[in-house]
Amino acid sequence: MSESHDVPPDATSPAPLETSARQAQRSRMGLNLFWRTFFLLALLLVGCILAWLQTLRALELEPRTLQSAQQIASMVNLSRAALVHSDAIARVSLIKTMADQEGMRILPREPKDTFDLLPPSPLGQRLTEELTRRLGPDTIVASSVNGENGLWVGFTINGDPNWLLMDRSRLVAPSVKTWLIWLITVGALSLAGAAIIARLINHPLKQLSHAANRVRDGDFAVSQLDEEAVTSEIREVNIGFNRMAQKLAKLEQDRAVMLAGISHDLRTPLARLRLETEMSVADEVAREHMVADIVQLDATIDKFLDYARPDNVTLNPVNLHGVVSSCVYAVQDHRELQVSVNVPEDLMVLADEVELARVISNLLENARRYGKNSDTGITTVDIAAKAREKWVLIKLRDHGPGAPPEQLANLTKPFFRSDSARTAAAGAGLGLSIVDKTVQRMGGIFALANSASGGLVAHIQLQRAGDLEDGQSPEQRLQRPQVKRHLPPTSRLPKRPV
Repeated sequence: MSESHDVPPDATSPAPLETSARQAQRSRMGLNLFWRTFFLLALLLVGCILAWLQTLRALELEPRTLQSAQQIASMVNLSRAALVHSDAIARVSLIKTMADQEGMRILPREPKDTFDLLPPSPLGQRLTEELTRRLGPDTIVASSVNGENGLWVGFTINGDPNWLLMDRSRLVAPSVKTWLIWLITVGALSLAGAAIIARLINHPLKQLSHAANRVRDGDFAVSQLDEEAVTSEIREVNIGFNRMAQKLAKLEQDRAVMLAGISHDLRTPLARLRLETEMSVADEVAREHMVADIVQLDATIDKFLDYARPDNVTLNPVNLHGVVSSCVYAVQDHRELQVSVNVPEDLMVLADEVELARVISNLLENARRYGKNSDTGITTVDIAAKAREKWVLIKLRDHGPGAPPEQLANLTKPFFRSDSARTAAAGAGLGLSIVDKTVQRMGGIFALANSASGGLVAHIQLQRAGDLEDGQSPEQRLQRPQVKRHLPPTSRLPKRPV
């Protein structure tokens, strides 16, 4: 075994994990349920407001036109009657009073007068039609006479044509500014109501999602939902979820108790069997095979315990180089395993140090068993790691025969064993399953791929930890190698007789 920094460029190419990470980020982008509900309600309310606005304007036009026409016709008739029945002196006083107090002027209509009719708007056309019906066919409604703007109505007094000038505000409909202010006010109140309704609808779902995530992480105590909710459907869902969480907590507790007894109940008889075998079996070859079988049973028990380990772990800053060095140091006596390492010494990851060491050790053992070179019988493993943004990408590659491409997705399934040469070694089929489950517990991603130049490649993506302060070092739980032994290179190891 050797440790070196001369690692091929292929050993630092974590393409599968980078691709999956980008796809995961794209899939997470989008609207959550609150904003989706809010936008749908807002769209519905805005559509209703615009429809009501158009309806209101249409319904308001006719009454306003009739009211304006009635008022104008009454003013014309009253002015005509007052002027007809008054003498010359009183007529002058009456015209002056109407101009000062009512803002109305009566002027003679000359043949040379030029005037502009009301613009062809719905209100103007309807007002002209109504005044013509009320005052007679010779009635003229104009917007300006001789360049002077206003509301001009032409009528006759004893056959003499006259103009009645009034303020244009009697005809002007509500301005666009008025409608806009009203629309903004109603729209803001409607959107605020939509936000409140969306929050009331989605808040129970958000609580359920949070509680489900806590249960998934194994934290059953803080996942209780309100069983006194006002809504009957939400109350029933909360009660059902709480009962489910309680049953899962009970199952988890029973599993922990069962696993605690497996080690003693099985390993103690195995230890006695091994002792009796070594003392009682006279045939040396048979004794070695029986001891090997007992050791394999003990290792299989370890695999089952590792796979059934609880999912809650505590993540702390861990020095990746130190963990890898510890795992490599533990297998340095294997002459059939040669390891080269290219991991920066200051690279920190968020992980559980013991769990991460178990992952690296399982991958090294998997490579030792199934990644041997067919010519030399030695497994060559390259371990490399690099930081990329908020993640650390780790790659462990052997130079063996690899795995059939159609079986790569199944290698991490519990108890699955490939039908290729990898099934030659004995095992429970849990090694890679334990690795995948452990990496997921630490918030990472695990993927397998065949290298283009041969061999199976294990990709691991873990969260990157921030740099420690000066003088601070991460907590160390593993025994780190102080003196590194370099074993001499060996030729193909002879096979043990069967």
